Parts: sequence; structure tokens; C-alpha cells
Amino acid sequence: MAMVVIIGGGPAGLMAAEAAVTAGATVELYDAMPSVGRKFLLAGKGGLNLSHSEPMESFLARYGTRRALIEPAIRSFSPPALQAWARELGVETFVGTSGRIFPIDMKAAPLLRAWLRRLRQAGVRFCVRHRWCGWDEDGKVLFNSPQGPHSVQAYAVVLALGGGSWPHLGSDGAWIQILAEQNVPIVPLKPANCGFDVPWSGHFRTKFAGHPVKTVAGTVKTVDGIMVRRMGEFVITENGVEGGLIYMLSSAARDVITTEGTATLWLDLAPDRSLQRLTEDLSRPRGKRTMATHLKCYAGIAGVKAGLLREVVSKEVLTDFLRLAAAIKSLPLTLVAPRPLEEAISTAGGVSRETLDERLMLRAFPGVFCAGEMLDWEAPTGGYLLTGCLATGRLAGRAAAEWADDHCARRL
Repeated sequence: MAMVVIIGGGPAGLMAAEAAVTAGATVELYDAMPSVGRKFLLAGKGGLNLSHSEPMESFLARYGTRRALIEPAIRSFSPPALQAWARELGVETFVGTSGRIFPIDMKAAPLLRAWLRRLRQAGVRFCVRHRWCGWDEDGKVLFNSPQGPHSVQAYAVVLALGGGSWPHLGSDGAWIQILAEQNVPIVPLKPANCGFDVPWSGHFRTKFAGHPVKTVAGTVKTVDGIMVRRMGEFVITENGVEGGLIYMLSSAARDVITTEGTATLWLDLAPDRSLQRLTEDLSRPRGKRTMATHLKCYAGIAGVKAGLLREVVSKEVLTDFLRLAAAIKSLPLTLVAPRPLEEAISTAGGVSRETLDERLMLRAFPGVFCAGEMLDWEAPTGGYLLTGCLATGRLAGRAAAEWADDHCARRL
């Protein structure tokens, strides 16, 4: 039987192994960590978001300018197909009010256990604590293992080594140097779904770090001048901002910072009220009420939202209801830098589309396929990341098995 080597034990690598072994290949999966699926398990701590139920066109639009790279894989393994796959593992799913797809128990561990059990029963051999080092002089895949250097002859290889975020879980981007030395073009890795630094005052940082900012809208202007607006929540940190709303806007904000030095996040602190209504409400007689009480009673602005207003606007604005209403509806926060790559939920950049054929095989290295987050694509949180990893892993694993079978038959 044709040997396929999978390098990387995250969702993309595991799915590549499943696709390859199902297609009839002999499969060995190697990972540098002591166990596989570590980032998968951590990502599922708050509830494993498998995918999203929105219409396919809307779903694919989430991948932005990299849609062309990811689309064939996702069309062949759509969110409904992913749900059916989970069901085969004994994990039922449900669609939440936001359209996100979760396991009924919300947990990652039961799904991973069932998945690994099925892979082992199918014959997949797991080799942990094996760090990929490239290829030896005979073209064999080379690893550093606890027993020393170890080489493997394979008809096909699937690289599913992740991006550069969360390096303590194995995605450290060390593969970049190996492929660069082989003259494989790599788009530099950048943080995606990340937080940003904001130059808070000491008072604001001390008082509000860790506080959630709920039910707001955020707007960022892209490098093309398009205004992108999203609804959601975020969290104040000691360094700046992070959380769901920020992640949805992070790609646009990051690219603006790259080109212009800083980016502006415009916050609507009262998205359920029009500017006219808010102005009318704030213009009511204040009487003996303090400004803080007046803001809370007539604008619903209190706590961290009031703190944000006072952090950004002048005292003069706070006493001018026309200007105050405008500030509440469009409060500018200056984002000075994305947080470091190792703090990001995911990464952008990686192996470019031009380097790969439609099967995700490296054009310069026949028989070597790439999958998952090491490809040059990005997507927001909400199930899009995991679906993309699983779908590209499945595509690459099938293609690797077909390639290996064809070349094994030729040799015979």
C-alpha cells in the first residue's frame, strides 16, 4: 500500500489522515508535541464552535480576498457535511441563535476522543514528539525524535503545521525556514483575530482593565476606504482592546496600521438609538442630577461606557449635548498596533495560493501538499477557521492518497 505521511496533529492534519486512510493509503501522522489536538482542545474550552449555518455565499465571503484559495475545499466539505461527519462520530450538533454550530455538549474533548479512536481503528499510526526537520539527502522525510534523527520514505506528504499563534501548543511557524530554504515563497505571517494596543491613561487602565463593553457597534475604514461596521462585544485590557467585536474588525485594522501607522475604531455606544433620538434624550433638563446620572438615565451610558467617553472626549463636549450625542454614536479609539503574533487566535500569511495547484500540492515539490492555517488565508472566529482547516485537510489528504497510489503503482 502507498505510504502517506501527515505532519501536524491539529484539525487539518487529523482530517488529512482520515481522508487519506479512507482512500486506501497507509498513513503515519507525526507531531512535535506529546499529544495531538492541543489547540483544538483549548479552542473548545468556551464551547467548540465547529462551523456556521449561514448561506454558502455569505459563508464564503468571510474569507475575503483569499476566498479563491479556500472555496473548492469548503464546497467539497460544507458546514452541513461537517455536521454529518460529527454525527458519524456520535456527536450531535445544534445551531445557536447566532447561527453558529456547536456540539450539543459544547465540548471538544469527546469529539476528539471519538475521532482519534476511529483513526486508530482505521490504521493510522501516530508518532508524537517528532519534530519535522525537512528532508534528508535521499529525499526521505526527516524528524528529530526522542531517540534521535528519524527518516521516513513516503510517496506523498501533507504538511499541516499551523500558523504562528499559540506556539506553546505547537503552532510556532518553524516550518517557514524549512520551506524558505527550499525556495518556496511564503507570505509573512501576521496576527489575525487579535487584540490591539490603545494608549490608555493610567487612571482608565487601572479602573477598567478586564471590563466587558457590551452591545456596541464598531466601524473601521479599510485601506480601500470602505467602512466596515460590526455589532458585538469586546473587553478592555491593560494594553488596549480584545474580544469578538475587535476580532471581526482585526484584519481591516491591522492592514490600515501597516499602511498608515495607526487605525481608528469608531464605537457606537448606543447602537439601538438614532443620533436624533439620543440628542433629544440628552437635551432633557438635567436639574440637580449629576452628569453621570443624566447619562445613565437618558442614554443608558454607565460604567465602562461612561469611562470610555471621559477617556476620549473633553470636558467641554460632556456639557454640550449635541456634541456629546455625536461622540456616543461615533467615539474614536486610536489603535496603535496589533498584539504580538503569539497572542493572536490565528494568523494570516503562509504558503501562497500561487505556490499551490488546485489539489493544494506545492508546484515545485510534487507529492507535497499543504493544508490548514499554514496556507495564506484568514477568517473571523465563528466557525470559519475550523471549517477551513478541516476542509483543506480533507482535500489535501484525498489528493495525497491519490498521488501516492498512482506513483506506487508506477513503481510496481
